[in-house]
Amino acid sequence: MKNLLDVDDLAKYLKLQKQTIYNWLNQRKISGIKIGGVWRFDKYEIDKWLKSQAIKAKKQK
Repeated sequence: MKNLLDVDDLAKYLKLQKQTIYNWLNQRKISGIKIGGVWRFDKYEIDKWLKSQAIKAKKQK
């Protein structure tokens, strides 16, 4: 499936170390699915999570 990423793919996509992805999984900051002993991540859900983490700038009056 095109929309499923493994840990390597997700680390590259987010430009992070693989260990950061594992840490976030343990801290439940991100969610994943373990299939056959391998973590997989839905790209749509990751993108949605990223948008929720954005800090909104205040409008200047």
